[in-house]
Amino acid sequence: MTLFLMAAGLTLVFGVMGVINLAHGSLYMVGAFACAAGIQMGAGFFVSLLFAVGVAALTGAVIEIVVVRQLYQRDHLDQVLATFALILMANELMRWLFGSFPLSLDVPVLLQGTVALPFGVTYSVFRLFIIAMSVVVAAALFVLIARTRLGVRIRAGQSDREMVAALGVNIRRLYTVVFAIGAGLAGLAGALIGSLQSVQVGMGEPVLIIAFVVIIIGGIGSIFGSLVAALLVGTLDVMGKFLLPIVFEVFMPVGQAASMGSALASVAIYVLMAAVLLFKPQGLFGKPA
Repeated sequence: MTLFLMAAGLTLVFGVMGVINLAHGSLYMVGAFACAAGIQMGAGFFVSLLFAVGVAALTGAVIEIVVVRQLYQRDHLDQVLATFALILMANELMRWLFGSFPLSLDVPVLLQGTVALPFGVTYSVFRLFIIAMSVVVAAALFVLIARTRLGVRIRAGQSDREMVAALGVNIRRLYTVVFAIGAGLAGLAGALIGSLQSVQVGMGEPVLIIAFVVIIIGGIGSIFGSLVAALLVGTLDVMGKFLLPIVFEVFMPVGQAASMGSALASVAIYVLMAAVLLFKPQGLFGKPA
């Protein structure tokens, strides 16, 4: 579900604005560090979560106005180079502000512990909270896109931005809002995951790569496709890392089996992407060009 939050923001920006934003992973990192900063200032986890979303969205809006707005008519290579430069700048800025050592976020007392699920399974309360939070955000995003005036403009801008501008919509403001929404989603994902993993410089780049895989599998511009693809990729990765080492233990020592199984599980994600592109080049739910 956190993969979906990352991919949804990325597909909004890429599908609507046509911009390849490599700095999306940096916004994920900004959200994690903003949440950590809020907690260190004594704001509490839930307030810090809102603070992280706001900081990431504001950062995204500034990036769109100052940098991305100059790239709409430029080649995709220019967009890649400019947003890659933003990654380097964001990493050094976070290192300057917070240092090079990873930060840890404590899970709030209310969300600590486990809960009993059917079939004798126990599961982390905080992970259930992350899933529930992501489901709520996904539902809100679907309502925003399908049922609101802003959603109509976003979908229209995705189809024909020139016509939308000709009909009187302030396309620059619309793009800033879309970019800020995507950045806020990335910041929320980073803040949620920051409590499960360490918050550190460069933490967004590996997630960004998987998010690109998700939107390619789901179909560029499709929010529902991003949701389905995120669930597929997440399930394939985790089940592969669990099952493949068991298979390899028949042929090799336990340590080597675990390493080999984990590596092949990561490769399986890209095999899935290649298979989807082979049979449906536009993705599972993307529209044919």
